[in-house]
Amino acid sequence: MSEITPLTSDPQSTERKDAITEGVAVLTGDPKRAVLKIAVPIMVAMLFQAVYNLADAVWVAGLGPDALAAVGFITPIFLIFIGLGSGLGAGVTSAASRRIGAGDKAGADSVAMHGIVIVLALSAVVTPALLFFIEPLVLALGAGETAAYAVEYGSIIFAGTVFLLFADILYAVFTAEGNTRRTMYAVAASAVLNIVLDPILIYGAGMGIAGAAWATLISMGAVCALLLSWFLVRKDTYIAIDWRRFIPEWRTTVDILAVGIPTSLEFVLMSAATIAINAILVHVAGPDAVAVYTGGWRIVFFALIPFIAMSIAVVSVAGAAYGGRKHEKLLVAHSFAVRAGILIGLSLSLATWFFAPAISWIFAYSADSAHLAGSITAFLMTMCFFYPFVSPGMISAGVFEGTGRGLFALALEFFRNLVATVAIVYFFAIVLDLGEAGVWWGIVVGNILGGIVGYGWARLYIARLIAVSRKATAAAA
Repeated sequence: MSEITPLTSDPQSTERKDAITEGVAVLTGDPKRAVLKIAVPIMVAMLFQAVYNLADAVWVAGLGPDALAAVGFITPIFLIFIGLGSGLGAGVTSAASRRIGAGDKAGADSVAMHGIVIVLALSAVVTPALLFFIEPLVLALGAGETAAYAVEYGSIIFAGTVFLLFADILYAVFTAEGNTRRTMYAVAASAVLNIVLDPILIYGAGMGIAGAAWATLISMGAVCALLLSWFLVRKDTYIAIDWRRFIPEWRTTVDILAVGIPTSLEFVLMSAATIAINAILVHVAGPDAVAVYTGGWRIVFFALIPFIAMSIAVVSVAGAAYGGRKHEKLLVAHSFAVRAGILIGLSLSLATWFFAPAISWIFAYSADSAHLAGSITAFLMTMCFFYPFVSPGMISAGVFEGTGRGLFALALEFFRNLVATVAIVYFFAIVLDLGEAGVWWGIVVGNILGGIVGYGWARLYIARLIAVSRKATAAAA
């Protein structure tokens, strides 16, 4: 590990130096090992988060389908803010990992500080605006008789926007330096706290749907405090957060936003697709279909966790390889992650198909929700068909983001969410008059097409980078 010691210019304790060296060694070493070492803790962290999301939905479902549907109407708006945080986080991860790959620690520190400043400024602007317009927003989304629930839930959730965005930036910093175990610990702590608070506040304190929102807000604040303590108290991270050394640089800001804005817009596209699908569901089947989609997709999210985690890992690995001009590692990382994802997808498809009836019960345990069980089962048994096709698309988007090509990833998501998925959903459900089942199959077909197109595009892009690199090497020789 001594070969990467020069990357650490700050005099630190032996404990900190070893931790730094280990993280950078993973990031800049064997791409296959790096993808696994970075992705596995992210998978565990996301599993904890998914367990919380599922538990939250189950507790809310006990209040009746109107409460669950209300959360579904807030979800598209919430996705926009998750997208902002995740998008800017991807920008920070990409820019910081490229600087780590190039041996520029001071540059990586600067990226982290710029990311924090960006989210603080953004939160100060969007939070008041969102709270002011939340009621007309949910009414415009078709909440109807569930609007009061949606406003009550959303007003509390969106008051904590700064916690959501800030935590995503700090997660991104840990991912950039290959230290995703910290992310795993923080997300696990937040999820456990949320799971404990949900029944206490929803039922014990009699707060109803507001209790679910407060549980989320409290846990988000707690995780921000924990993450900051590692940077400011323990100070054993590779990348340092130090306001005294912060110097605003337009070039660094642009570098973050070049990936952050397109990646954030990807989530806007997802939100737009969810809004469109909700509208089609209300048109062809009514609000109960939205409740089925909201609850069922939380189960689908479990299946997506490995692919999302590997995609995030590929952003870091691709960034470090690109920054170090080792483009062959991009091909290795992309091929390995896609192959692993396809195998995982096949396994999850089979498991979902066989266990869908049992899984659907968790959203139909109360008398008010029992009638949803059959529809959720049908939803899950349909969705599982696109699982093997998820990794080619997601991993390819990770390559684009890691190398600073955020617009490529955005174009890919635009095709998958709107050109393919929403258009096919509309065609199946309304034009062919297949109703609710047409919506489910439209989602499957759209995601399959998106995965195939993304994989082909990424392979062409990587091949071009390798060809240019070899030509430059040959010319120099």
